[in-house]
Amino acid sequence: MQVTFYGHSCFSVTIAGSTLLFDPFITPNPKGQELKQPIDIEKIEADYVFISHGHEDHVADAEAILKRTGAMLIANFEIVSWFQDKGIENAHPVNHGGTVKLPFGTAKFVNAIHSSVLPDGSYGGNPGGFVIESDETNFYFSGDTALTYDMKLLGEFHKLDWAVLCVGDNFTMGYKDAAICAEWIGVKRVLGTHFDTFQMIEIDHDAARAAFTENDATLYLPQIGETINITPL
Repeated sequence: MQVTFYGHSCFSVTIAGSTLLFDPFITPNPKGQELKQPIDIEKIEADYVFISHGHEDHVADAEAILKRTGAMLIANFEIVSWFQDKGIENAHPVNHGGTVKLPFGTAKFVNAIHSSVLPDGSYGGNPGGFVIESDETNFYFSGDTALTYDMKLLGEFHKLDWAVLCVGDNFTMGYKDAAICAEWIGVKRVLGTHFDTFQMIEIDHDAARAAFTENDATLYLPQIGETINITPL
């Protein structure tokens, strides 16, 4: 599965001809601004935009991308309502435990332990993550979360090929807890997110990867703009 990492918690995958973009925070990303050629959001395509929670470092570029591409927004009810007030009509609200059927497969909104407020101070609803299932691949995107025993249920009820887990600590679980999460959900391939963007979430890459190799798993920490191939075991 080819995955493009746009920095922080933003990434995209293409499944059955549909491009899924998650938590678009690109132009304000200080690490992205340091690149010789910063990511041009005008060139990012999307058929669906998934948002895990309302913090600015997960929604900053969503409005511009949604309006340009006409992609469907999928997020909790409060976030969808907030964007509808901004003129976003193509949107589908979800809440915890709910699954939406889409042309490429299904998306289930699952628990996350975090906070959520939108950039203007509006209530952002409860944060969450997504389980994406399709004929091509099944994966879990944690969003921003602490390690929670609910993750064990994901491993019991879903056959997951890989996962996208926050690893930066301080505001979310760190890489040691993320490695435990990977074991609980039964995956050996993990894309790390929510790391290095700000000083408080800078991590030791070698130590982070080692936490996963102890369990015979692989942690990917790509560069911003890099496309990688994640091959599940």
